[in-house]
Amino acid sequence: MPKEFLECGKIVTTHGIRGEVKVQPWCDGPAFLKGFKTFYLDAQGSCPVQVQSVKAVGNMAVVHLSGVDTPEEALAYRGKVLYIRRADAKLAPGDYFVQDLIGLQVVDAAEPELCYGELTDVSQTGANDVYHITKEGKTVLIPAIKQVIAGVDLEAGIMSITPLKGLFDDAD
Repeated sequence: MPKEFLECGKIVTTHGIRGEVKVQPWCDGPAFLKGFKTFYLDAQGSCPVQVQSVKAVGNMAVVHLSGVDTPEEALAYRGKVLYIRRADAKLAPGDYFVQDLIGLQVVDAAEPELCYGELTDVSQTGANDVYHITKEGKTVLIPAIKQVIAGVDLEAGIMSITPLKGLFDDAD
């Protein structure tokens, strides 16, 4: 069962004199965090904090939390992990949370009985993500592009792929 609350970043320091904090995003980037009115300080969602504003500054997000108006108040949040409620996230069709992809069995789209291994990690390279497929201790990297990823069935725990020629030749 998917988690209701997902880690989205970590408060690394304070910012300015108005009580803002800098957040290192653990998601697609700082702009993704702009869509949330509430963050949570725990994985159970029992400690919500309201968001006054979010600005993307480089690869960081500058967040102003309600009730935090001085650098001293903001300092108390340094090192805290922020969570979002899954239901509050707006994902485009075909987009997934990385944690939902980890553990999927990766099979051939044309021959589903052919299993290439388990998706064990995702690297963000800029142009496209790269999926780490591991089987019997060997890892093969595949690009997360529409020419390769044929489909994802989270309920069944399967990702179907059409591998590029030669991709798994050395993996056996």
